[in-house]
Amino acid sequence: MSKFFKYFEYAYLIFAVVFIATGIYEYEVTPNRSYLMFAMAAVAIFMFFFKRRFRRRFEDRNK
Repeated sequence: MSKFFKYFEYAYLIFAVVFIATGIYEYEVTPNRSYLMFAMAAVAIFMFFFKRRFRRRFEDRNK
């Protein structure tokens, strides 16, 4: 199960890249929506590091 969580962490980075690309693309058309995309990218990056730290802490306890 740990391998599943290890790979699932990187999904957050993929979502962050998609949100950043969408934000850059939409910046000229609707700036407010692009700011929302950038905020969602920031949350996705935060979730990547949070989940990574939590998983590593959980693995260390089980050793």
